[in-house]
Amino acid sequence: MNKSKKQYKVVDFQKYLASELKNPKIRKYYNEYGKQLEIAYQILLLRKQEGISQSELAQKIGTTQSNIARMEQGKQNFTTETLQKIASALRHDLKVEFVK
Repeated sequence: MNKSKKQYKVVDFQKYLASELKNPKIRKYYNEYGKQLEIAYQILLLRKQEGISQSELAQKIGTTQSNIARMEQGKQNFTTETLQKIASALRHDLKVEFVK
């Protein structure tokens, strides 16, 4: 039997996002949660760059692996204290700024 592989079309995320943000409901949600998702993605990337598991990061900051998974999925709010712990565990500095 020859199993056919499903082919996926490559999508430019920035173009896709720009298109989706034309929808007022999506734009409202993105404005509310977009920064949280950006932070979540940064944590995921930094953790992978450091080559540590969610469990290892959790142990370093005093939480559970399931909390790290929720953080990386953007399903958990972050306190500055938690962000500082994560930054330290991943050998980075935390910088928070307000821009106009």
